[in-house]
Amino acid sequence: MTMQRLCHSHVRAALIGTLSLCALSFTLRADSPAHDYPTLARVEYAQECIASHGRKLASLYQCACAIDRIADSLSYDDFVEASTFAKYAGLGGEGGAIFRDSEHARSMAKLYRDTESAALRSCGIN
Repeated sequence: MTMQRLCHSHVRAALIGTLSLCALSFTLRADSPAHDYPTLARVEYAQECIASHGRKLASLYQCACAIDRIADSLSYDDFVEASTFAKYAGLGGEGGAIFRDSEHARSMAKLYRDTESAALRSCGIN
């Protein structure tokens, strides 16, 4: 009888562990960003962010935090459009005019810069 109880206690412990992991994963998903960005977009943003903020390990965590905050604020399509306008607003000549001259271009670039600045500040990057 003792051996049978030992076997059942391991099964019970495994079941409790599995249920705990399921509950934890549900909790983590509830805290995930409002918009789902492709992994590649997140990695590219984090790499660019790390490169521009000292190339330190701490920057990895802060930049990952920042893209999560941005994903809370902007849909992926808005993120792509706004970041494109912000990135190319400094292009000179006629080719760059589409990214800097219209009111829509200026407002999208400003939206991205404001959103990114707030996200970086909230994640500890000045």
